[in-house]
Amino acid sequence: MLTDNHGRKINYLRLAVTDRCNLRCFYCMPEEGLNWLSRKQLMTYEEMQQTCALLVEMGIEKIRITGGEPFVRKDIMKLLTALSELPGLKELTLTTNGVLTAPHVAQLKKIGVKSVNLSLDTLDAGRFFSITKRDEFSNVMDTLNGLLEHDIEVKINAVVMDGKNTQDIIPLVELTKDLPVSVRFIEEMPFNGDGHVYTGLKWDYVRILDEIKNTYTDLKKLDDPQYSTSYNYQVPGHKGSIGIIAAYSRTFCGSCNRIRITPEGELKTCLYDNGVMNIKDQLRLGVTESDLKMMLLKTFNSRAKDGWEAEHLRAANQGVHESMATIGG
Repeated sequence: MLTDNHGRKINYLRLAVTDRCNLRCFYCMPEEGLNWLSRKQLMTYEEMQQTCALLVEMGIEKIRITGGEPFVRKDIMKLLTALSELPGLKELTLTTNGVLTAPHVAQLKKIGVKSVNLSLDTLDAGRFFSITKRDEFSNVMDTLNGLLEHDIEVKINAVVMDGKNTQDIIPLVELTKDLPVSVRFIEEMPFNGDGHVYTGLKWDYVRILDEIKNTYTDLKKLDDPQYSTSYNYQVPGHKGSIGIIAAYSRTFCGSCNRIRITPEGELKTCLYDNGVMNIKDQLRLGVTESDLKMMLLKTFNSRAKDGWEAEHLRAANQGVHESMATIGG
């Protein structure tokens, strides 16, 4: 079993396969996009498979594929299929914006993907365009319907943004009335990719919950699963549930079980650190598997106790301003 220097179990890897995305959500990146990584800068699928195999051998039980948008990268299903066959891996999931996902849903089901996180900040097509700068709402809804038709568990991730989509909180909750989905409301974070200083949070998890309770006074608290990042609730009589993720308030760090690998191979033992080791570089230098394993164990044993400490320990002039697309949303 993998543990860190604070006694926390590490069994969950979030692997970002690309920094590219076909949407331009303002809270993630500027409308003109980013300085995209070149193919040479990206980890190859072979390097990803090699790294994942080693980490599963060491104790990783769950892998989530993220981006950017995973389906923007060519032949992503080949990687997903290969990872689904890793001995010892208990769960393979992914996070997607749903724009290109619908044609692949049947294959996702076939290779054993049981759960998908779908990014969807609004149920209004006009606001969707305002947030994403792309007219892709119908494609996202096709993906949602396809996932449900194939009995794949769906978690809808909605970032709550002051002045942008707070009017969508209740309609998104209402989605759980007839659909067996989990709608998770996420605090906005400073990973906007434009270098601007984050000025603070206006809709924290407490305010989001109060907004929901104003309409659903009988809201029921559910038990939170082990390692859950969300506070979970259900409206009595609804098929689905809701969750609130205190991503900026960082209330769940004490039980954090996850690590991240960025598209260019940077290992992050906390969302808020700026990388602790580049795995891709080590592989290309020809490091042995046993030496790489020792390097990984060393990083796990010098992990920040929480996101606040990780942010504080970032190098000088390295404040949190990178795009979420570059670190794995």
